[in-house]
Amino acid sequence: SGNKKKFMQFYTYLGAFSTIMLFFFKGPETVWIGITFSVLASIGFWGSLVFYNAFLPEIAEYEQQDKVSAMGFASGYVGSVLLMIFNLTMILHPEWYGIEDGTLPARISFLSVGIWWLVFSQYTFHVLPDNVYNVTPPKRKGYLFKGYEELKVVFDNLLNYPSLKRFLIAFFLYSLAAQTIFYVAGLYGSKELQLDSGKLIMTILVIQIVGIVGALGFSRISKVIGNIRALQVILIIWIGITVSAYFLDRNNPNVELQFYILGGFVGLVMGSIQALSRSSYSKMLPEDTHKHATYFSFYDFAEKIAIVLGTFSFGALEALTGSMKSAVLLMALFFLVSMLILATIKEKNI
Repeated sequence: SGNKKKFMQFYTYLGAFSTIMLFFFKGPETVWIGITFSVLASIGFWGSLVFYNAFLPEIAEYEQQDKVSAMGFASGYVGSVLLMIFNLTMILHPEWYGIEDGTLPARISFLSVGIWWLVFSQYTFHVLPDNVYNVTPPKRKGYLFKGYEELKVVFDNLLNYPSLKRFLIAFFLYSLAAQTIFYVAGLYGSKELQLDSGKLIMTILVIQIVGIVGALGFSRISKVIGNIRALQVILIIWIGITVSAYFLDRNNPNVELQFYILGGFVGLVMGSIQALSRSSYSKMLPEDTHKHATYFSFYDFAEKIAIVLGTFSFGALEALTGSMKSAVLLMALFFLVSMLILATIKEKNI
C-alpha cells in the first residue's frame, strides 16, 4: 500500500512513453518497434489500472464510491471521445490538416494518445494521497517476496468471504461476455452484416458517448435499488442486446439503423457495468484491510483472463459453426449464468 502511487506512476509512464514510441512505427521495416512498444504500452495500461482502481476505497467514503467510480469512467469516456474525434478526422480526412504522408495520421494518433495520457495523469499524481494508512513499504529486495506473501494472504481471505468470491466469479463471467462483445462488435458489423468501415467508426463513437450517460445514470439507480439489483438489470439489457444482435439481418434495409441503436445500448450498459462492478467490489472488501491493491489485482486479473477466454471462445464457436450469430448467443448464456450467481449474494447495503 505504501508504494501504490509510485507503482501507478511507473506503469503510467511506461504506457505513455511506449505509446509515443509507436510514432516511429512506419511499416514492415520497423515492425519490431510496433510489436515491442505495443506490448509495453499494454503492460503499462493494465498495470496502472490495478493501482488506480485500488485508490477508490481510499479516496471515497463507502456511500460515495458508486458516484466516484461512475464519474471516473464518465470522465474517461469524455476524454476518449474528444481525442478520438480529432484522430479519426485526421485519419479519414488528412487533407484537412495538410497531411500527404499516408502513414502519418495514424502515427500522429499514437503520439497524441501518449502525450494526452502523460499530461492528464499529472493532475492525478498531484492530488492522490501517497500513503493513506502510513504503511512502511518493504525494502526493495523484498518486493517480490512481500508481493507473493500478500497475494497468498488475500487469496486465502477470499475463500473466507463467500459473497466476495461469488461476486468475482460473476464478474469474470459477465466481463468475458461484455468485453468480447465490445471487441468484436466492429467485426460482427463488417463480416456478418456487411457494413462499411465508416459506419462502424460511427458506432464506436456512439458507444463512447452513451457510455457517459450509462455510467452516471446507473450510479443513481443503484442508490435506489442497490448495486447487485442494478447489475442484474444491466445484465438483462445485455441479454436483450445479444439476442437482438442474433436476429439482425443484413438484407433488412434498416439494418444500419438497428446496428446504431444496439451500439447505443452497448454504450449504456458498458459504461454502467464497468463503473458499478468496480464500486461494488470495493464496497465488499473487508473493512479492516489496507491491501486494496492486492485485492484489486485479483479483480483485474479476472477481467484480463475473461477477455482472453471470451475472444477465444467466440472465435472457436464461429469457426465450428461458420457464423458469428451462434457465438453471440453463447455470450447471452454467460450473462444469464452471472446474473443467477449475483442473485445468491445476500450482502447487506450492496
